[in-house]
Amino acid sequence: MKIPFNKPYATGAELAYLAEAIAGEHLSGDGSFSKRCQHRLGEIFGPTKAMLTHSCTAALEMAAILCDLGADDEVVMPAFTFPSTANAVVLRGAIPVFVDIRSDTFNLDEGLIEAAITPRTKAIFAVHYAGVGCEMDAITNIARRHNLRVVEDAAQGILSRYNGRFLGTLGDIGALSFHETKNVISGEGGAILINNHEYYERAEIVREKGTNRTSFFRGDIDKYTWVDIGSSYLPSEIVAAFLLAQIEQMTELTRRRKEIWSCYHRAFEQLEAAGLLRRPVVPASCDHNGHLYYLDMPDAAARSRLIAGLKDRGIYAPFHYVPLHTSPAGLRFGRANGRLPITERAGECLVRLPIWIGIEPHLDRIIGEISSIVNQNR
Repeated sequence: MKIPFNKPYATGAELAYLAEAIAGEHLSGDGSFSKRCQHRLGEIFGPTKAMLTHSCTAALEMAAILCDLGADDEVVMPAFTFPSTANAVVLRGAIPVFVDIRSDTFNLDEGLIEAAITPRTKAIFAVHYAGVGCEMDAITNIARRHNLRVVEDAAQGILSRYNGRFLGTLGDIGALSFHETKNVISGEGGAILINNHEYYERAEIVREKGTNRTSFFRGDIDKYTWVDIGSSYLPSEIVAAFLLAQIEQMTELTRRRKEIWSCYHRAFEQLEAAGLLRRPVVPASCDHNGHLYYLDMPDAAARSRLIAGLKDRGIYAPFHYVPLHTSPAGLRFGRANGRLPITERAGECLVRLPIWIGIEPHLDRIIGEISSIVNQNR
């Protein structure tokens, strides 16, 4: 049997909710299912204003607009991230300024941020890799000193915490993903978390194509019109209906993901002790969500052998990001602030293991094959 990297999981209520949405004769955005999802997210994330988007990419694009990014503004961010983080900035005419990552968590190195700040810097985009939080206290302190906005790319971080607080709620704006590879899914989907009340009203406008239609539907105004820039960032009710079934079970989904993560983590302890690989690091300040399990191999050749060996055995374990500062678009639209050796090494050495609910019966096989391949090449 072949084992894929990811396999979407349904909780059981999705089909009933989809049928209910269709019967309700409202399938465009911000219907009853969208409101129920947003209410649930609001209950979880506290005073944060949560709004569904059609993707995490859309949430990041909204964040870039809300930060008033414009031509030649700069945004400090890691290069070890998905292109959406940088695209959101570039689409506003601004410049991603890439800094290196930490060697333990592969998150933005907070100690390198201030050296990258210039008079044109407007924001810091922090990416929580593998659902493990960045050092947000240090990052938000830097932002305050330099009057910068902080956007959290928490695509992988739903229900993860930093010092007891949920990722996505620590900066001015957070972005979540409900892509089918994430813990909580709707196929495609996302949410923007507005933590700074200054952005509440404008976020509604930007999300509704630059109109004040949301205020109109609430009855605050007697007609709506075009008042700002924006786009169509709402998901349909079909997406929201599927998502609600997932949100209702996301604590349980997270628990099961963490159990799989812990199984991997225990299994590879001896290989790490032998110096054959490195396991993920979760600082004491962080509570992760079991989203992603990776192995940090000694070099690119060792990673290639492991990926190829697993593929020969019917197990798909991919590498992760090609660092953005080395990519064609990164070279064209952004710039690196100094050398990024840890980023480049991570781009060459990380292997992501299959992790999805339902994989449990196959874990012994996956672990055994990995151990065999790694030991054969020691």
